[in-house]
Amino acid sequence: MTILHLTADMDPRAGGVCQAVRTMIAGLAARGVASEVASLDDPAAPYVAAGPFPLHALGPGRGPWAYSARLGPWLDANLGRFDAVLVHGLWLYISYAARQAWRRQGPGAPPLYVMPHGMLDPYFQRAPGRRLKAARNWAYWKLVEGAVVNEATGVLFTCEEERRLAREPFRPYGPRRELVVGLGVEEPPAFAEAMRTALATALPAATEQPFLLFLSRIHEKKGVDLLVQAYAGGAAGPAAPPLVVAGPGLDTPYGQGVAALAAGAPAGKVVFPGMLAGDGKWGAFYGAAAFVLSSHQENFGIAVVEALACGTPVLISNQINIWREIEAAGAGLVADDTPAGTHGLLARWAALSPAEQQAMGRRARAAFEQYFAMGHAADRLLAALARD
Repeated sequence: MTILHLTADMDPRAGGVCQAVRTMIAGLAARGVASEVASLDDPAAPYVAAGPFPLHALGPGRGPWAYSARLGPWLDANLGRFDAVLVHGLWLYISYAARQAWRRQGPGAPPLYVMPHGMLDPYFQRAPGRRLKAARNWAYWKLVEGAVVNEATGVLFTCEEERRLAREPFRPYGPRRELVVGLGVEEPPAFAEAMRTALATALPAATEQPFLLFLSRIHEKKGVDLLVQAYAGGAAGPAAPPLVVAGPGLDTPYGQGVAALAAGAPAGKVVFPGMLAGDGKWGAFYGAAAFVLSSHQENFGIAVVEALACGTPVLISNQINIWREIEAAGAGLVADDTPAGTHGLLARWAALSPAEQQAMGRRARAAFEQYFAMGHAADRLLAALARD
């Protein structure tokens, strides 16, 4: 079996969808399924030839729609080579081009699946500052994207919450099939002393004691202000462990606002080490007492799952779409993405005994294995494709 994945961008630095595609391909490869990717990347980009799968980089698209005159002819010439086609993401020319080429192929075309990766979440239609984009999406849904979603063989979702939310923002909405296939995350590297050393270099003040960890972009959507404000207000108790806020974005206006909120905490208790990668990142996941993310919207939350994989409990908002699985597994605590909710999240964690916190860590690892391991997600995807 050979699957074609279509996506606009496979630059590893972008994370998000391109990381999900790479992980999915790795899981499929372990089950003997070949994958190829067609994208609108620059053919000269160093990652294009890096493998381990063929990446057909057709050159950058033009304009905000990322229009590509090369994509349609390439699809016409190649679509028939594949057993299934997966379009990753929405709102760009690549999904429209896929539908048009699929229709041109006629009855012999391979099944076409669309995986929105959270792009049908109603958050994007109601979030402050997105009125123009919301209106544009409505118009585009009526003209193009509604047909892409509703005519495809099936729409693939990473979790049940994503499937439920996708039904809310647009009309008419009526996919032929809705399939929850999950999204696997690769097994993290086993803990090694080099991770502790790398973390100590980045965080000399925080590694000799338990600490709370935020590891993501310092961005308004992530609710970092809620977290830092709650922590500075004493939500984690008088003996609160340090709070590590790791990620890019501290130099933005929003990041500077977060830093100002941190000034309300005792000196040295909120640490901003910047972006952590490699051994430093994994050392932080393994060393944290808990991972905290009070995000206003996350379709999946790869960092949340990476924390679970390291046996680290997660304290998250109920706007992270995998919160139901985590709550059901007892792998963390869940609250609203509000000041009161985030304050309560930290307070509830602080009220747990050390034994209860450790037990939650064991359940975190079990939740990863049950719901989010890469192999299980590959099996669910293949089961869905086998129905056609």
